[in-house]
This record gives sequence, structure tokens and C-alpha cells, in this order.
Amino acid sequence: MALHESVLEEFGLTPLWVRRGMSAAQESAVEAAAEQGERLAPPAQEQQRRMQAPAEARQPSQQARTPEPPAFDAPPDDNFAWFDNQSAPAPAEARREAPEPSSIQTLDWDALSQQVAACERCRLCEKRTNTVFGVGDRNGDWMLIGEAPGENEDRLGEPFVGQAGKLLDNMLRSLTLARDSNVYIANVIKCRPPGNRNPEPDEVARCEPYLQRQVALVKPKVIVALGRFAAQSLLRTEASISSLRGRVHEYEGVPVIVTYHPAYLLRSLPDKAKAWADLCLARDTWLAAGGLPSNAAK
Repeated sequence: MALHESVLEEFGLTPLWVRRGMSAAQESAVEAAAEQGERLAPPAQEQQRRMQAPAEARQPSQQARTPEPPAFDAPPDDNFAWFDNQSAPAPAEARREAPEPSSIQTLDWDALSQQVAACERCRLCEKRTNTVFGVGDRNGDWMLIGEAPGENEDRLGEPFVGQAGKLLDNMLRSLTLARDSNVYIANVIKCRPPGNRNPEPDEVARCEPYLQRQVALVKPKVIVALGRFAAQSLLRTEASISSLRGRVHEYEGVPVIVTYHPAYLLRSLPDKAKAWADLCLARDTWLAAGGLPSNAAK
């Protein structure tokens, strides 16, 4: 292992490292000489000459064979592997749990739709009838994002159908918009949670890359988050929907306006006025981002 001398000096290991190297080399030389001496014994005159050599000449060899005590408390096995920059391989269990690199952010519309249709990234795939990818104008300025498919959406494979879908269409019509005209509609979760329960955090995390790619492909000028769960998921917050309304937030660099879910408005008619105020804020935000109003929805 080659280490820069300054690194060894910083840790106070240079003397120990050099001494160990010298000691090991000298001990090897002595052992080799001893083995050779056993095979070819020197003449008596040579032995006598060596014995008569001055003590000073023999002193360095004597000192070289006697290693000095270490300058610090070395570990028992004297292993310096902790200097290596290479990290130890992760345990097999950790490697199995680590997510594989995702290529979702490079997919086009067709490939993304196919991957969602075949997705088995979480347990929600076990009970679904259909995945609910999204619907609308893929080049629209507006993007509406709900929470997760319900029973009707799971059956038909399309977001916001039934009475809630009709109310959403009326809300869009009030802005001279329609789900196939300058508007794209999607959900945070692409599969229906059993019993319409709230999705679990790991389910959101595994499904979010699909939504992120949809936002990147649509490139909307404004996003409207429909309902508490959608708003909290997009904004990564636990704040109440009442505290999130009336302000402009951001998701993936796009302005976000929070409003009530159409299904909630069906049960709470007085809050329709608040929802209209939210849509007006979304319209103003869209115009400020360069949106061009149309005279009528197609």
C-alpha cells in the first residue's frame, strides 16, 4: 500500500512504518544467511576474523535486529487496512434492500405509460384492476393533480370520473378550460389503495418518480393540487389544507395552488366559493407565467 509520507507523518506513523520495513528486511537477510551458513560453513580463519572485528562494527547489526518499541499503541493485529480509501462492500442484505438505479426520468410518454401499466414497485399492484396513468393535453399549461384513483377510476383507468369528475369538468369550464384542452390531469398514486385508504409513505415514494416525469414532460405553467393528500404529498408537508390555500407554492419548479378535492365539495357545498377563489388565484398565476387566455374551451 503506497501512502504519501506527509500523511504518515500527520498520524505519527512514519518512524514505525520505516522501522517495521527495515526490521522485516534485515530479519529476512539474517535468516537467509543462517540457512546458507548451515549448508556452507565458512572456514575457521573467516570465523576467527569475524570474531576479531571491532565491537563498533557489529553494533549497527545488533541494533538493527532489535526493533524499538512502537511510538503509539498499535492494534493487536497491526493491520493498517483502515488507511485504504476503498469502502468495504455492503452486506448482501443491504444490497438487496437498496433501490436499483431508475431510468424513469429518461422515458418518453409511450414508454412511461407502459412502465406504469406494468408497475409492481409497491403492494398496490396486487389489488388493482387498472393503473390510472393520466388524461388530457400533454402540452397543456395547466396540470391538475389528485391523490389516488377511486373505485370508478380503477375500473375505467381514467382519473376523476363519476360525480366528482363531472364537478371538476364544470370547474374547468368556468375557466374556459377542459380536460382535453390545455389541461392535463393525473394523480400522485397510479393504483387504487384498497378500500380507498390513504396511501402509505413508501407507496408515495415509489410512485412519485412517475409523477415527476409527467410534470417534466408536460412542462405546465401552473399546477392545481386537488385535496389535502395531494397537497401534502406534493409540498412534503403535514399542514392543513386551510393553511395551504390562498398562497402560491412550488413543485419541481412549477407554481402550485392548493384547493379542495371535488369529492369533498360534493359533500360541502359552501366551500365551493373558496374553491372558486383558489381557481382564480391559479388563473392569475398562470397569466403571470405567460399563459394566454382562450375565448372558449374546445
